[in-house]
This record gives sequence, C-alpha cells and structure tokens, in this order.
Amino acid sequence: MNLNEYQEKASKTAGFQSLKIEPLMYLTLGIVGESGEIAEKVKKLMRNNDGIMTDEIRESLKLELGDVLWYLSQFAKELSFTLDEVAEANINKLYSRLDRGVIKSTGDHR
Repeated sequence: MNLNEYQEKASKTAGFQSLKIEPLMYLTLGIVGESGEIAEKVKKLMRNNDGIMTDEIRESLKLELGDVLWYLSQFAKELSFTLDEVAEANINKLYSRLDRGVIKSTGDHR
C-alpha cells in the first residue's frame, strides 16, 4: 500500500468532522496523544524489560505508530496535502540539509 492509498482508506474511518472542535485542534491532540502512548510503551520497555524488545512489545508499538499515521494522514488532508506530498517535501528538505552539510545543525530553516 502506498501513502496516498492509505490516506484515502483512512479517511473513510474519520468521524471527527461532526465534533464541536476545530479539526486541526482535534488532529493535533490525537497526534500528541498517540505519540505519548508510544513514549509510555518505550518507558515501560526500559523499566519493565530492561530495554529488551519482545515480539509483543514490537507489535504493540507498530499499532501505536499506525495510530499516529492515521492522525497525521488526516491532518495533511485537512491542509489539502497528500501524504506523498508531505513525504516528498520532507525528503527534499533533509537532502538539501545533507548536501549543505547542516543535517546536524539546529533551526527549522538551515
């Protein structure tokens, strides 16, 4: 499955448009919430498993990553971007930084 296909399929499961909250606010909170769930699982991996990754933990992280992807895909759609456009813009930005030797620098516009 490619990113744009995922985005279209994921859109069919979206129901946030009828909520009494701005879509971008809802989607931002969703991205942060799901990212927090990833952080929590990694914390527990370190605390409870001494950092040893099990198949079960790995699969649970995959599901959380999918939740982040869902929110990200819908955020991009609200801005009228495809996920392919977002991914391509990011790669272009990163390779520009790499070419200019500023990949490890700081600042958004380096």
